[in-house]
Amino acid sequence: MKTAVIPQVRVEPEFRGDLEAVLQEGETISAFVESAVRSAVEFRHMQSRFHARGQAAWERFQATGASSSADDVLSKLQAKLDAKRRQMS
Repeated sequence: MKTAVIPQVRVEPEFRGDLEAVLQEGETISAFVESAVRSAVEFRHMQSRFHARGQAAWERFQATGASSSADDVLSKLQAKLDAKRRQMS
């Protein structure tokens, strides 16, 4: 598959200087931009899945009226956190 080019983005010289100042040794602006775009795309995918799960939960609640108290949810989350901490010890 052929690669494609992301359109150029015009920025103020000061911003370009800030960008160049944070590049790691041997890193190019192109590599930095590609990494940033990949991260943004993955974030948008996660955000979309989060919203879909929330919408599905809302629809289930509307259909069934079943819900959990905040205390129950927090207790379950705390139990998961405690289990993970024990696993990592």
